[in-house]
Amino acid sequence: MNYKRFALGALWTNGYLFYDEESRESFFIDPGGNMKEVINYLNNNNLNLKAVLLTHGHIDHIAGIPEIENLVKNNIYVGHGDAYMLRHPQKELQELLNVHCEGVKDFQEIFDGQILNIANYEIKIYETPGHTEGGICYLITDHRDGRNKNILISGDTLFAQSVGRTDLPGGDYLKLENSLKLLSKFPDGLRVLPGHGPETSIGAERELNPYWPRG
Repeated sequence: MNYKRFALGALWTNGYLFYDEESRESFFIDPGGNMKEVINYLNNNNLNLKAVLLTHGHIDHIAGIPEIENLVKNNIYVGHGDAYMLRHPQKELQELLNVHCEGVKDFQEIFDGQILNIANYEIKIYETPGHTEGGICYLITDHRDGRNKNILISGDTLFAQSVGRTDLPGGDYLKLENSLKLLSKFPDGLRVLPGHGPETSIGAERELNPYWPRG
């Protein structure tokens, strides 16, 4: 499974570029800031960007969309509960981070259990509200050659030994607890790529995360 992480924007949001070496197709998750480095990487490696996937609608995860919107057209995916944030980015967060972002009008809303197939990867949608109303985790699977390799993109639902805050508009701690219970059903060996900070795994979080469901 081929991917590259980019640290973007004022909060060093993790943006992930997944790509297929054979087709040269790719998709990007959470374009949270200046996309110049990403665009250069796409051009230098002859990669065709097919889609943008968002884990949620906060400004530090969507601010770079205008720079690559022309490449993907309306193939921008966001959880239906956060669609309003994509149309009308929250002014409070724009002012806090000193970032300006116009709303996105042409995109696609996604729902729990839906499966996308992009760049020869299968991407399953898991609704994980709590940090925001429409938070999404993506389970990305590479089925080729019988490898069945999986990676979970957790956005701001789950971090290494922490979780996303719930005191911003749309946050709900009880919903976040339920989302963590959902994630706890995944196997320990599943790699987790969060929206901020280092890579982790379900097993590591089960052992070390103070917010992890017990019992």
